[in-house]
Amino acid sequence: MAQRFVSIGSRSGLHARPAATFVQAASQASVPVTIAVEGKPPVAAGSLLGVMTLGARHGDRVTLTAEGEHAEAVLDTLADLLSKELDA
Repeated sequence: MAQRFVSIGSRSGLHARPAATFVQAASQASVPVTIAVEGKPPVAAGSLLGVMTLGARHGDRVTLTAEGEHAEAVLDTLADLLSKELDA
């Protein structure tokens, strides 16, 4: 199982547009991905409702997890995306 830890780069956190951008990318991944915030259970990264219910804010550290072929590359791409300002 592959994991990445990343701090949310969007000033508004994972709400509305940033969450939608992340979920779209996660949905296109070749392996299932989960995302979790400390103290909350992981949710499917491809679920907009699930991602938004995490309440991840700017600077919060999240854990991305995936398993399967190409999981490392998928998580690298998604972690890079989350570290950027997505609310532009």
